[in-house]
Amino acid sequence: MALTIELGVAELAATRFAISPLSETVGCLQQLAGRDRQAATLPWLRWAEDELARAPLALPWTWPLLVSDRPNWPEFLVPAPRGAGPSIEDDLAALRRTTARQVRTSLRRVFGERLTGAAADLAARPAAGLAAIAAELRAAHDRLVAPHWPRIRAVLDADVAHRARVLAAGGSEKLFTGLHPDLHWRDGRVVLGGDRERADHVVNRGPGGLVLIPVVLGSPYVLIKKRTSTQTTVRYPARGRGALWTAGTRAPAGATVRLLGRARARLLEALRSPATTTELARALGVTPSAVSQHLGVLRENGLVERERSGRQVVYLITALGTSLLARP
Repeated sequence: MALTIELGVAELAATRFAISPLSETVGCLQQLAGRDRQAATLPWLRWAEDELARAPLALPWTWPLLVSDRPNWPEFLVPAPRGAGPSIEDDLAALRRTTARQVRTSLRRVFGERLTGAAADLAARPAAGLAAIAAELRAAHDRLVAPHWPRIRAVLDADVAHRARVLAAGGSEKLFTGLHPDLHWRDGRVVLGGDRERADHVVNRGPGGLVLIPVVLGSPYVLIKKRTSTQTTVRYPARGRGALWTAGTRAPAGATVRLLGRARARLLEALRSPATTTELARALGVTPSAVSQHLGVLRENGLVERERSGRQVVYLITALGTSLLARP
């Protein structure tokens, strides 16, 4: 089935990117539940399972809503971020602002008219239930996402910077078709899957433009809400997330070490996944000033490039740098 989003000029002009810590938290819980697991996140998954074996998380309100026999889950668990890079507190505040009517409507849409268990409890006490869910999701974020957030954030920032360049150079068509192979742009419509010439299901778009959210720990597929109480979100796998958990874990090849020296070769290997100077210094056990000096040399020779996203400067490897690492 194809999902289609109709976009007018005003909605297209209001479409924006955002980064969501809450989206990563919900995505990682679904990964732990076995939904849409992928090879790219297996190192994180093994770490998370060990962490939870040591001290389990109690999620009596949240888990039954996310993990059930239904194909969907309540849309209010990941509201559209209001800013480009909100904190987990901002995301959870937006979740708690969901009205009682919106909560009950979303629950019935997912679970049917006869609610049971956690869904029935939430419908009966929406404000208290949302507060409990927010507390559970905050605990899950602090345990499972926060330890890796600087590295995850670097990948997300690099993705957003790349998409901004694509939009500037090629317009909306290039932007949407480049987000994912299943996503297409045609005649003022964003089409997900199916026959791009036919609209099997038209999304009941929320107010304003779309909010495009890159994801590291979530599904490898594009996720679009069919109905929403906030802006319509399009969650898609972030570019470069595949190397996040393996970057820097392999020793650089001998030829790279001989050419660059061990310190710069290790730095180049670590940049298989985008990172900031601070994160590189922490990962390699050297000072930020030393990392900056090495990055300057690598950048001058076309092996790395940098992207600015807000206050962050993120470094990433170029195609030339990748080909150099591939040498034996």
